[in-house]
Amino acid sequence: MFSGIVEALGTVAEIRPDPPGCWLIVREPKIAGETVVADSISVNGCCLTVVAVDADTVAFQAGPETLARTNLGDLKAGSPVNLERALTVGDRLGGHFVSGHIDGTGTLIERRDEGEWSTFWFSLPRQLSRQMASKGSIAVDGVSLTIVASEPDRFSVALIPFTLEVTTLGSLSVGDKVNLETDILAKYVQRLEESRAWGNANPDAAGSDRG
Repeated sequence: MFSGIVEALGTVAEIRPDPPGCWLIVREPKIAGETVVADSISVNGCCLTVVAVDADTVAFQAGPETLARTNLGDLKAGSPVNLERALTVGDRLGGHFVSGHIDGTGTLIERRDEGEWSTFWFSLPRQLSRQMASKGSIAVDGVSLTIVASEPDRFSVALIPFTLEVTTLGSLSVGDKVNLETDILAKYVQRLEESRAWGNANPDAAGSDRG
């Protein structure tokens, strides 16, 4: 579990093919120095397991499903990535609960810069819009943000100068793909609403004891 508060901006040092997936090796000395094998780290919002560590890099293995369904498949050597280590019990929760399980990807369709501040509009799959609302939370490439406007096919966020400076969001251009994770509470609300249509088709499926 994560909070969406990026700890560090890492750099992809190497992408090593390992069919059908790859090794993703990220350079960030502070994170590497405080990480051990089997730790969980959010990389652009995607929860990955550390498989190797040295003095200044951490390595992950990414499978074909992860590469196809997130923007990790678009990374190359030199790409910046947002990094956050998993929460520990007792940590302050500065953002919102983020699982590190990407729901889908969005595309930056408009960037409006006003001095050092920016408003971004992203397109997204319509099924994800059902889990979003104005003033709700969204994780964009692992960054916890507040939704400004939410429409069926797009949403907007307002970014402060600090966020633009210390995360990958500041370098985004129109057409770039981002990882999206909607608020976990919204998923359960949607599921509860969907379940109302189930009726009692199989009333003894839960809690039955047939010996």
